[in-house]
Amino acid sequence: MVPQSGKITGLLKAWGNGDHAAQQELIPLVYNELRELASRYRRKAGAGDTLQTTALVNEAYIRLVDIEGVDWRDRAHFFAISANVIRRILIDVARSHTAEKRGGPNKEVIVPDWNDIPLPGLCGADQLLALDETLNRLVAMDAQRGRIVELRVFGGLSVEETAEVLGVSAITVMRDWRVAKAWLVRELGGPAQA
Repeated sequence: MVPQSGKITGLLKAWGNGDHAAQQELIPLVYNELRELASRYRRKAGAGDTLQTTALVNEAYIRLVDIEGVDWRDRAHFFAISANVIRRILIDVARSHTAEKRGGPNKEVIVPDWNDIPLPGLCGADQLLALDETLNRLVAMDAQRGRIVELRVFGGLSVEETAEVLGVSAITVMRDWRVAKAWLVRELGGPAQA
């Protein structure tokens, strides 16, 4: 895996420097991981038949290609940005879905197990919008904790990968993750956890 990760990092850096051939070589290497990430969150976000995994990956790819001036650091950085792009796409779909079906979002989030933050849609589109709104408030109060939640929940990154992307220790990520989870659970109306 290290050689593959190193190759991805090299191609990302070349792409960031304007090498379009590197971009074309990169796509097959990251496509399956992007597809897995998109599939997981498409299902959990309740996108159903309105947004197929391939369409989500293609839309994410188009948006990633349009991003200019990114100094791609490594594989983890790429997937962190990909997580943000996928989050934005899912939120756009959820907003559209909510507006069409109900005429407005329902802010109540009902999640059966509050031992963890609700993944981007163990609930439906309304709840995904509530999670997004609450996460945006967290980012406004504490950008690092908000970023940790985004990377872990929407990006599927491990504690170690999150630490690498943010340039902090894994212990810091775990501490901030616990605090952020507790805050989100409280804000989303879940029962308090010990």
